[in-house]
Formats: sequence, structure tokens, C-alpha cells
Amino acid sequence: MPKTWLTINNHDLIISLAARYRMPAAYPLRLFVADGGLISYGPDPINFYRQAAGYVDRILKGEKPAEMPVQAATKYELAINLKTAKAIGLTVPASLLGRADEVIE
Repeated sequence: MPKTWLTINNHDLIISLAARYRMPAAYPLRLFVADGGLISYGPDPINFYRQAAGYVDRILKGEKPAEMPVQAATKYELAINLKTAKAIGLTVPASLLGRADEVIE
């Protein structure tokens, strides 16, 4: 997990370096795309917290955490920044845009 926080804490630097060198880069969180990154594909954080809240509820009702199954993300989101794509000279296919949960223009 520490590597993830290092990446998040330095996301502005990472995005600016990718832009400077016109490097298409994919990121794990929508946050990167909102701040100028090209594309992200990762778990929906809202859904993740909802699942966690369900676990907390079950624990508070007496279930033992050790007996509860591990859950993986069930919903992923795709975000694309068209302004960034244009800046680095990429054309994003319509088929990919159609699948995106969010397109930033």
C-alpha cells in the first residue's frame, strides 16, 4: 500500500511528466484523469466504501471477521480525458469512448 500512496501523493508530477514527453499513460484512479491524465481504469471507490460499510455492519451485529469472505471489487470505472489525448496527438476510438463511464472534454 505505501507505493500506492506515493503515486497518489505525486500524481501531479507523474501527469506533468507524461504530458511533457507526450507519453500515453493509464492510471488506476479517476483522480488522475480529472487532473489531466489520459485514461484510468480501476475500482469504483463509492462501491468499495459501500461494501466496506456492509462488512462493518455485519461485524457490529456479531459476525466474526475471520469467518467473513474476502471481497474483491465488483464495479470498475473507465475515465478518458479527450483534451489530454488531443494534446499528445492521440485519437480515441469511438468504441472505447462508448464504454467509458466518464469522458472529459
